[in-house]
Amino acid sequence: MRQDFRGFEPASRAAAVAVALAAIVLACGSPAPVSPRALESPSPSASAATDDALDELRRDARALEPLATTKLSRDFLAATATQPHVASRVLWVDPGSRRAWTETEAAKLAPDARAILERKELDATYYWETRYGSPLSYLRVVEVLAHAGVDDVAGKRVVDFGYGTVGQLRLLATLGAEATGVDVDPTLPVLYSWPGDQGAVGRGRVSLVSGRWPADSAARASVGARVDVFVSKNTLKRGYVHPALAVNPGRHFDLGVDDATFLAALRDAVVPGGVVLVYNVCPAPARRGEPYIPWSDGRSPFDRPAWEAGGFEVVDFDRDDTSALRAVAHVLRWDQGDDAVDIDHDIFATYTLARRRP
Repeated sequence: MRQDFRGFEPASRAAAVAVALAAIVLACGSPAPVSPRALESPSPSASAATDDALDELRRDARALEPLATTKLSRDFLAATATQPHVASRVLWVDPGSRRAWTETEAAKLAPDARAILERKELDATYYWETRYGSPLSYLRVVEVLAHAGVDDVAGKRVVDFGYGTVGQLRLLATLGAEATGVDVDPTLPVLYSWPGDQGAVGRGRVSLVSGRWPADSAARASVGARVDVFVSKNTLKRGYVHPALAVNPGRHFDLGVDDATFLAALRDAVVPGGVVLVYNVCPAPARRGEPYIPWSDGRSPFDRPAWEAGGFEVVDFDRDDTSALRAVAHVLRWDQGDDAVDIDHDIFATYTLARRRP
């Protein structure tokens, strides 16, 4: 089982990190550095049975039930029961830009344009997890939101900044949310372009926005306003946005705007009283003499005065959630498989919760 890799590359896996970061540079493109992302390339033998991926998701949801202390989180887990079985799908990917096409779209390209593309067969597991692990790792996000008073998402606009995979959006939409995912990864809108991926899902809707919000005007317009809940998981990290040391551009998340402008855009998007949650999972910091690990700094990229100046009431600032997150990680088997980590010593979690003032 892959753990949540959005900004979580354990220090003990230096070789894997180097490979991932090389892929990140390809995914980011130039000249606009973006959140560290990588397109995992499953081998042809990775086409697991369609039923297995969804069955595993449902089994994990049942196993997580004892950790769900609110109705919203219990409903979030229960929403796995109504999700559809998904067949493998094929994308054609430009190895340089990481732009992707479906088979139908690729067939319409000129022969020389198609010749440089790589064929990627992505199975149902990849559909639910992409590179970042089970969408059920969002259980802690949902729990924090519920304890903050978001006891129901029906009819609410929920934006996931750096969504990475559609799973949690579908679960929230099943509960009635208008769930919008925002990401810079150019493969995601193509991966999730099959009928039923977007649009009506359960009692709600799923929509995807591609681009660097709020710097990209089109992305900003697509997200719009009247957002009730804005979530960022493993994207808005201090180590990414404001690294303590000089880092490779692929390890730096350039917001495209300064902090004050980002927070002003956030305030414009969120309704008065709306909730913003920045939740980050991190490895342990580098030991003395080891290379700096920017993604190990999961503190809010904006300090408390900046949040307050931006029009937000800070409810919790850099609050530790490690113990609760580790319990979820054990159930999701982050300590097993090729990407196994020492959950009890190399996983930490922190979050900042803010509410927009009138």
